[in-house]
This record gives sequence, structure tokens and C-alpha cells, in this order.
Amino acid sequence: QVQLVESGGGLVQAGGSLRLSCAASGTIFRFNAMGWYRQAPGKERELVASITTGGTTNYADSVKGRFTISRDNAKNTVYLQMNTLKPEDTGVYVCNAQLWETHYWGQGTQVTVSS
Repeated sequence: QVQLVESGGGLVQAGGSLRLSCAASGTIFRFNAMGWYRQAPGKERELVASITTGGTTNYADSVKGRFTISRDNAKNTVYLQMNTLKPEDTGVYVCNAQLWETHYWGQGTQVTVSS
């Protein structure tokens, strides 16, 4: 079974930066995509950024130009560099890995951006 463990969340002031990490362990897969979702209380999870096996990236419009997703295949890890953070970026950031129709989810890491 795949296990995804996130780290790097925390409390930052607006304009600050954080780097989230998601390490995958267990069975090694070549995932179709990995990404970061953001969820807030009472809201559905929103895809913030994703990266495919081939390296194609997608970003939510709200984070374009500020966030960068990357991967390290040797470490089975995906990263999210978050710059120029805004209060509206606040939420639980959850790592996701997709293998065809199956999605694996981490437990999430809290990101709080204060104004």
C-alpha cells in the first residue's frame, strides 16, 4: 500500500514562503500524476498544483507565478514551493498521487498565512 507523508506546513506572514514535501513509501509506482490539493473547512478540495509522470505541470489560477511544483523521482518525493503567500492560501495542503483511477492521499499539512 502506498503511504504519502507531508511535511513543511506552518504559520507564516503574508508575503512569506514555505516549501512542502510529500514523500511516498511502500510499493513503488510510476504515478500518472502527483499533486497538492488544498482544503478548507466546509469546502471541497481544490487542486493547487499537479505534475505528471512526464513532468507536465498545472496550477490553479490563484497560485500561478507564486507556487512551483517539482519532483525528485530518486527520493519518491514531490515538493511545492510556495512564495508570496497570501491569507487566502490558508488551508490544509494534502498530497495526492494518482495511479490511473486510484487516488492515494496523505494526511495533510496545515498552512496558515496571517495578515
